[in-house]
Amino acid sequence: MRKWLRQLSLRSYLMLGILLPVALFILVDSVVIYRQALIAVNTAYDRTLLASAKALGEHIEADGEADAAQLRAVVPYAALEVFEADNRSRMIYRISDTQGRLIDGFKDLALWRGQLPALGPYAALVDFYDDNYRGDAVRVAVLLQPVAMKRARTMAVVQVAETLELRRTLARQIMFDTLWRQLALVSVIALVVFVVVQRATRPVRNLSLQLQQRRADDLTPLSLDNAPHELRPLLDATNTTMRRLQHLLENQKRFVRDTAHQLRTPLAVLKVQVQSALRGDVDAHQGLLEISHTVERATQLANQMLALAKVAQLAQEKATEAVDWAGVVREVALDLSPLIADKALDFDIDTVPAPIQTHAWMLRELSRNLLHNAIRYSPEHGKLQVRLLCDASHAALVISDNGPGISEELRKRLFQPFSAGQAHSGSGLGLAICLEISHTLGGQIELVNRLNHGRIEGLDTTVRLPLAIMATETAAKP
Repeated sequence: MRKWLRQLSLRSYLMLGILLPVALFILVDSVVIYRQALIAVNTAYDRTLLASAKALGEHIEADGEADAAQLRAVVPYAALEVFEADNRSRMIYRISDTQGRLIDGFKDLALWRGQLPALGPYAALVDFYDDNYRGDAVRVAVLLQPVAMKRARTMAVVQVAETLELRRTLARQIMFDTLWRQLALVSVIALVVFVVVQRATRPVRNLSLQLQQRRADDLTPLSLDNAPHELRPLLDATNTTMRRLQHLLENQKRFVRDTAHQLRTPLAVLKVQVQSALRGDVDAHQGLLEISHTVERATQLANQMLALAKVAQLAQEKATEAVDWAGVVREVALDLSPLIADKALDFDIDTVPAPIQTHAWMLRELSRNLLHNAIRYSPEHGKLQVRLLCDASHAALVISDNGPGISEELRKRLFQPFSAGQAHSGSGLGLAICLEISHTLGGQIELVNRLNHGRIEGLDTTVRLPLAIMATETAAKP
């Protein structure tokens, strides 16, 4: 049932949700109307039965004295005309004494054996009940008629029965008349609902058609003109998503374009170097060194391109565990220790536990790129300091070197892909990867020149990342 409802269109769901309760209400209301109509008809016709019983009671006489009096009925034909007033029903009567002896009427009409109601609707001694006569359902009125003559005092029992065809026919007619009006009302409601639903869902259909007719690369914002108030949040969210997709698409196009250019250069150089070595233009050993250097640069470029793509992939996957950044930084420093030793750097590292909700690879790649850059631009016998600090909500990795720093012109493009700090010093993707990772983790990265009396004596690279929420909440619990 739920699956079927989910497959309904919005228009069908609205029509069903409005018209189905109305139809159920009319069905229940029809049953109630029929019962009420039958009660009203019975009340009206019971009065007719009582009037007929009284008319018959007026023609009952008694002979004799006191308890020995004998009843007799002299019913003229005019009093029986009411029994022939309508051929859709039959009326039967019976007149008897209190002992049940038949005086006049139909002897096969069952004798009344009931009791008078304590608080009946009539002042007379009257009772009404349902019975069967010759297989037909009948409504019976009973009147206890006192008969008083000169010396006779007695009581007669007058029973008048009527078959129910006319009553039921009248009740059904009342119900059908009401039902036809209600069906007409439902038709009007259905027409109005259909028109209103059609008009209300027209913007949705137009939006769907507009999106279907768009080109695959068309991510321009949707127009908010004449849009209903209820659709504006959806359109705003859609436009926001399209702007993000447009930004991602432009970055992807630029990245693919720049990547193609960057890969083309080392491959072309490698081809020239191989041809020169084959022709004998350069010494074989020198040629192999040049080829090795070119392959190393191409390999580094390919690895960093794959790393940048992996950052985008991991950004879509939610990390389930907290990673200690301090342990990652120390592992990276240990891996790069041969480079530190080659330059005889005065290396110092100071860390505190810093749980970060992320993938361990992202923290490792971030730390490796930043520390590798600091080692590369540090002079021999320089000083390199790594500190990992924490406050209530964030952790900060600060890497301080004695390198040349960065110029204002370089600062504007340093985080762009393929923008190396020095010519032929790298692929220019390291800081772009660091920026992408820090933004993915909800953090910030900043490069600031360290000055001493107006002279640059080094660079401080600072990355701030939010601490893991789960770890913070766990630590706060007693």
